[in-house]
Amino acid sequence: MKKILLLIAAVTTMISCNKAGENEYIVTGTINGIADGKSVTLEVQDETGGLKPVDTVKIEKGKFTFKGNAKEPEMYLVSVETVEGKVPFILENGDIEMKINKDSLSITKVTGTYNNEELNSYKEKGLAIQKKMMKFQKDNTAKMNQAQQTKDTVVMNSLRKEYSKFQEEFVKQSDAYVASHPKAFISILIIEGMFNQMTPDIAKIKKYYDGLDKEVKDTKHGKKVKKQLDEISKPVAAAAKVDVGTVAPDFTANNPEGNAVSLKQSMGKVTVIDFWASWCNPCRAENPNMVALYSEFHAKGLNIISISLDDDAAKWKAAIAKDKLTWTQISNLKEMEDPIAIAYGVKLIPSTFILDASGKVVAKDLRGDALKAKIAELL
Repeated sequence: MKKILLLIAAVTTMISCNKAGENEYIVTGTINGIADGKSVTLEVQDETGGLKPVDTVKIEKGKFTFKGNAKEPEMYLVSVETVEGKVPFILENGDIEMKINKDSLSITKVTGTYNNEELNSYKEKGLAIQKKMMKFQKDNTAKMNQAQQTKDTVVMNSLRKEYSKFQEEFVKQSDAYVASHPKAFISILIIEGMFNQMTPDIAKIKKYYDGLDKEVKDTKHGKKVKKQLDEISKPVAAAAKVDVGTVAPDFTANNPEGNAVSLKQSMGKVTVIDFWASWCNPCRAENPNMVALYSEFHAKGLNIISISLDDDAAKWKAAIAKDKLTWTQISNLKEMEDPIAIAYGVKLIPSTFILDASGKVVAKDLRGDALKAKIAELL
């Protein structure tokens, strides 16, 4: 009888060691072909868009384990020493398992919790569209190259139109997912990403946000979307509207060194007024294009003045340094309540105003190639 009780106790102990508590996560990973003692790091994106390590463990007998508490679901990454790439997954309380293929991290499956199972399903559907897109590229690359050489715009436009259908498929997949998964954490990430489009469909974003469960709305990302929607819904005074054809109002704010700088001081033959923030992912993604633009055209008369809608000076300055922004930077550190943003009617970022030498607005909200083409035209 004593032996039976000891056996039951041992089994119970084994089960409890592999079972997460009510407010606990246990991430268990297996990876073959990597020597014991190698490090596995758990990472999360910080406010500046960079990655910061949260926990590091060692591989033992081809396995590793992370334990802790998650206040709410969040997208995290796992990186393995000597292995290229990272494994994205949703860290949330519960038992999470991942089987990592060291030769192809992209095929890693993360299972065990609702949101990670949903992430797998969503990714698989997206992968099916991606495979069709890659096949189209492979089948038509030679045709497109030939059309570009002969300047056959009919063929080029036809191929681009066909290719754009894949993007439409991605959008339809995301829309259908959000509409049918109000409890999924991925839904709020998709909705948040809708703000990154050139012309966000605010009515659609609001509709999908309103349909989410309260638990999802109460996450950090849910609150961020709510804040953006609230800011957009605020009425803008008619006097604050700055349109193409109007003269850009002058403004003054401090640079990172604490010195006051005005638009008037920063004007060039062509001037770009750039509204951004360290916490704005699409802004940070656009910064390399701005750096290249400034490098190419500054000597010819281009000036840029960037207004940051940050509220934390340290994060603002860190982002400037990290993204290597060498032109004029100013901020009132009042986030979306910045008086310059209010004066220009800016409710979404990134937002740009392109001025000619007289200070008149000649274009708005251009990015990437479109912005470069406009600057080249003006200079």
